[in-house]
Amino acid sequence: MTISEDMTDAFPSRAAVIQRRGLMLVLSSPSGAGKTTISKSLLAADDRIAMSVSVTTRPPRPGEVDGRDYYFIDRERFHHMVRNDELLEHARVFDNDYGTPKAPVEAVLKGGKDVLFDIDWQGTQQLRQNARADLVSIFVLPPSVAELERRLRSRAQDSDEVVRGRMAKAGLEMSHWPEYDYIIVNTDLEASVASVKAILAAERLKRDRQVGLADFVNGLRGEE
Repeated sequence: MTISEDMTDAFPSRAAVIQRRGLMLVLSSPSGAGKTTISKSLLAADDRIAMSVSVTTRPPRPGEVDGRDYYFIDRERFHHMVRNDELLEHARVFDNDYGTPKAPVEAVLKGGKDVLFDIDWQGTQQLRQNARADLVSIFVLPPSVAELERRLRSRAQDSDEVVRGRMAKAGLEMSHWPEYDYIIVNTDLEASVASVKAILAAERLKRDRQVGLADFVNGLRGEE
C-alpha cells in the first residue's frame, strides 16, 4: 500500500468532503502556432480533462473525423443552434462558422472535470462574458513570423491562397494577447506542453475551485 492509499483509507470522509469544480481551459493562437498539437499532448497525458468538440460549417480536412475533431454541420443547423441559445460561444473564421455546444460542456464541469477549448480570441471573449469564474485562458505565440509560415506550409493541409490568408490574419489574432491570463511562446513543443500542465495544476488548486474546503478545514480545527 502506498502512502497516498494509506491516507485515503484513514480519512475517507475528509477526502470525500473536498470536491473540485471543473474549469474551462482555453488555448488560442494564430493558425500554425501549435495550440492543436499542445492540446493533443495534454489530453493524452491527463484523463481529468476533456476536449470540447466544436460545431463548424467548414468541410473536414484530410484525416478529420466527425464527432472527434468537430461536428460538421450545415449553416442552417448552425444558425438554428445560435437562435436557440445552444452555443456557449460562436464566431466566423475564414468564412466558416464555429461554435461550442453548451450542454456537453456543462455536464463535464458539473462532474468535476475540466474542459479544454481550442478556440480563437472571439470565442474567448464570449466565454469570458458568460463564465469568467470558470475560465483560464492561454495564448500561444510563435517564435517568429517566418517560423509560423513554415509550420503552416509544412503541414500541407492548405493551398497557398489559404496560407497567405492565414498569415495576413495572424497579426490581428496576435494583437489580442493582452486579453489572456497566460502567454506561452512555443519555441519548443515539450517545454510548451510542460508550461500548460503547470498552469493547469496551479489553477486546479485555487481556493475558490475546491468546493467543501471550508468544511474540511473546520474539521481539522475541531481535532485541536
